[in-house]
Amino acid sequence: MITLLHTAQAHADTFDALRDRIAPDAKLVHLVRPGFLDRAQGGIDTALAGDIDALVRAATGPVLCTCTTIGAVAGDAGAIRIDAPMMQAAAQTAAQTGGPVLLVYCLDSTAAPSGDLLQSALDVAGVTAPFQTLHLGRFWALFQAGEHDAFRAVIAAAVKAYVKDHPDISAVVLAQASMAGAATMLDDLSMPVFASPELALRAVLG
Repeated sequence: MITLLHTAQAHADTFDALRDRIAPDAKLVHLVRPGFLDRAQGGIDTALAGDIDALVRAATGPVLCTCTTIGAVAGDAGAIRIDAPMMQAAAQTAAQTGGPVLLVYCLDSTAAPSGDLLQSALDVAGVTAPFQTLHLGRFWALFQAGEHDAFRAVIAAAVKAYVKDHPDISAVVLAQASMAGAATMLDDLSMPVFASPELALRAVLG
């Protein structure tokens, strides 16, 4: 049994679909806590950290945290961070090609934990080129409104525009699980595009 800690119901649906495709016999238990993300927007205080810690430690079996904003705190409690396998893959690509990694995100609260995790992976891989960032916060309202097709489309268009002007990019990282759908619209890019859900589920399945 694998417990998944989410901050949006959409992520539970995403992982159920992934499970059905790659590991139909796996049992997933979803804990959806949208309030955790709301509370984390101004920083994770002691009370929120305690709530996350208690939830992770009370779960049976491995826990996968699918929210990048609270990922570091969940990781400290023993959860697997959804973006860790993705960051490692991007860093390995950068080590082979020598170009910078592009970190794409929407929420300001995601920037620091995602950036720190990516930098750690780059350090381990021996990559000295600094990563670049693309902040697409102006599109987040589409995801919140449930307009997921439109959200994916504008994310993909923005990434393509950035990469066109920065052809030295070695890999693109879609920092938030909510952005994963845009990856399929970026197949025509000359560099790999990493999204977290499938890589994370495969990692936790072993």
